[in-house]
Amino acid sequence: QVQLVESGGGLVQAGASLRLSCVGSGLTFSNYAMGWFRQAPGKDREFVAAISWNGGTTYYADSMRGRFTISRDNPKNTVYLLMNSLEPEDTAVYYCAAGRVVSGSDRPYDSWGQGTQVTVSE
Repeated sequence: QVQLVESGGGLVQAGASLRLSCVGSGLTFSNYAMGWFRQAPGKDREFVAAISWNGGTTYYADSMRGRFTISRDNPKNTVYLLMNSLEPEDTAVYYCAAGRVVSGSDRPYDSWGQGTQVTVSE
């Protein structure tokens, strides 16, 4: 049984930084591509970033590129999302997911965490 647990969210002011973490268990972590998605109130789930099994390939949504950085530490079964220059529009629940391939679509991702809330004030 795969479990993904996100942490690191919170309430911050615009311009601040946060680093989210996602720890996996019940899977061979290094065999999976990992992705970050977010969902704001009243909106559909949105792709944020993804990383291949060995970290060799990364994808970013256009609005996140240059501000957010995805990375992974396979021996620790952990994927990170470093978020810089946060804006109120970044307010959302952030989810990590494990999947077959690196993708900006949620379709290849089979396992999902419960999410962590990020709230950015003015």
